[in-house]
Amino acid sequence: MEIRPVPYDHPDAVTLDALVQQEYARRYGDDGDITPLAPEMFAPPRGMYLIAYDGDRPVATGGWRRQEDTAEGYAVGDAEIKRMFVVPEARGRGLARRILAALEADARAAGRSRMVLETGIKQPEALELYASCGYALVEKFGLYRTYDDSRCMAKALVAED
Repeated sequence: MEIRPVPYDHPDAVTLDALVQQEYARRYGDDGDITPLAPEMFAPPRGMYLIAYDGDRPVATGGWRRQEDTAEGYAVGDAEIKRMFVVPEARGRGLARRILAALEADARAAGRSRMVLETGIKQPEALELYASCGYALVEKFGLYRTYDDSRCMAKALVAED
């Protein structure tokens, strides 16, 4: 497996994004994640978008973007995880953990102090992954902060004094 950075609008990223949106619709019965996202949000140094390849086939994805909108509950220094996804046939190989670790390292190097994410109760494997990687539930933030089935998590990227 090779994990490499790509633009958020790369054709393979678009393909995987469509698959993750189908997954959200299947689990939540709606149109998927309606969070407004744009390629420039994931362009260094404001973020990064990764794809894992099995040969030439894209099988997993994830990105982070700078997020500091305190009106939506974010904190100055936050980096937000978006579009973490592994195709079903590639699950169980540790790809999500590898992508998550790479995103954390890049956000830390970009001066971000905390990694945050939003997921839902109908994604128990995501909740387990993040908890096992040191993320803890926090006060809700972002677009889905008023949704009952939303869960927000965070992890410090720098040692707190």
